[in-house]
Amino acid sequence: MVQIIETIDVDVPVRVSYDQWTQFESFPQFLDEVESIVQLDDTHTHWKVTVGGFEREFDAEITEQHPDERVAWHSTGGETEHAGVVTFHKLTDTSSRVTVQLDWEPEGLVEKLGSLVGVGGHAVKKDLKNFKKFIEATGGEAGGWRGDVDA
Repeated sequence: MVQIIETIDVDVPVRVSYDQWTQFESFPQFLDEVESIVQLDDTHTHWKVTVGGFEREFDAEITEQHPDERVAWHSTGGETEHAGVVTFHKLTDTSSRVTVQLDWEPEGLVEKLGSLVGVGGHAVKKDLKNFKKFIEATGGEAGGWRGDVDA
């Protein structure tokens, strides 16, 4: 299993960065490999992604979610086995830090070779930069879910 940890500081309050992150269906606007996400209910999503030119679909379950602090998940079906957590940290009243930890199992030769040279880490770093650009340009979140989910 490969582990990726990346962090970015964004010039929006922690509530704004957290609330935007809970809008899973907006992820294709800033996550390059995500084609679509359908929110099935409060804790389940269905993802379509393209990784290294290969399309993948999987379901994910949110296992822990605490407003303005963290969202954790793991895959529950499909071709991609992974788990992760995104944490949110208040830096100032107008800025926050977003940290992504992603654990995934590369499938096939291309993904395994890519993981050896750090392609996944570069992709997550780029996606966080895209998130920063997206959230700072909009100046606010496009909604948010403030529910609490315990493991």
